[in-house]
Amino acid sequence: MMETLVAQMTKEELIEVIEAIIERKLLELFDNVDSLELKPEVESRLLRQKALVTQGERGHIFEDIVQQLDLG
Repeated sequence: MMETLVAQMTKEELIEVIEAIIERKLLELFDNVDSLELKPEVESRLLRQKALVTQGERGHIFEDIVQQLDLG
């Protein structure tokens, strides 16, 4: 298989690759893309992550990140 650098791709080729990746990920996450129902394991993972954020074990306060990066 020939490897292609992003810098060597045309804009159209890059768009095509990105669209294929997004489509593959959507099919991986949703049981039914038409109704946008999440697969049970994805929903469970998101709920666990939400609980960790609520408990302060995951994530950072947005304002703190803005200040750390001197964006405000």
